Amino acid sequence: MIIEAKGRKINIIFLNNQEFISLTDIAKYKNIERTDYLISNWLRTKQTIKFLGLWEKINNPNFNSIEFDGFRNEAGSNSFILTPHKWINKTNAIGIISKSGRYGGTFANKDIAFEFATWISVEFKLYLIKEFQRLKIKENKKEKLEWDVRRELAKINYKIHTDAIKENLIPKKITKEEANIIYASEADILNKALFGITAKEWKKLNPKKKGNIRDYSKIIQLVVLSNLENLNSEFIKQKIIQKERLIKLNEIAITQMKSLIKNKNIKKLEKNWQ
Repeated sequence: MIIEAKGRKINIIFLNNQEFISLTDIAKYKNIERTDYLISNWLRTKQTIKFLGLWEKINNPNFNSIEFDGFRNEAGSNSFILTPHKWINKTNAIGIISKSGRYGGTFANKDIAFEFATWISVEFKLYLIKEFQRLKIKENKKEKLEWDVRRELAKINYKIHTDAIKENLIPKKITKEEANIIYASEADILNKALFGITAKEWKKLNPKKKGNIRDYSKIIQLVVLSNLENLNSEFIKQKIIQKERLIKLNEIAITQMKSLIKNKNIKKLEKNWQ
């Protein structure tokens, strides 16, 4: 990405969700032929070393403070020379990076880049900050638009998803073959009527899940299940055979699920349940 400050093009790259501004491009504002020399001269000052050290200590847990202390003690002396590569390699710094190639150069986190721009030219720094802020405003508007679009799509997808879930919640009609099977427990009759599957069958399909099918049920299913338990007790008292009870319970489950899916009170209950 490129911004333009006072007619000078400044490259910006993104690394770990942070902006790194080209110090090489900033240096060109002062002297297009001696950018590396300018950056090294800036790095060797005591004020710069202190600033970089503080920035790294705040943002970099792997910063080598021992090597930094050595640089800080030498900074400002006539014999002290420091390049970006030396700073990075010796201190494990992350605020400054060097890139090779056609679009390479020395880049720095925006905090550090603005500090360097101040050293180059206070006027240029103000123009640079202004253009950088304009870029961020533009990005924020774009992100907001994208977020709004994603939110609307999410609403549409959620509606499709919930409708699909509701359709799947409605029990399937018991076949004649299923009705003729003798089920070992009354619990399995209820499971078959509502969920279309026995506890044993569910466990076989979900070997890693703890508990049973009812532990993973929706609140709406548990409401219907409670009703089916009461009805099944009455059917047993009436001496209705298992096959007929299963068919009746399944029909009731289908009817009640269709009705409750549209019920507003159930929706409120589901929200509280979550």
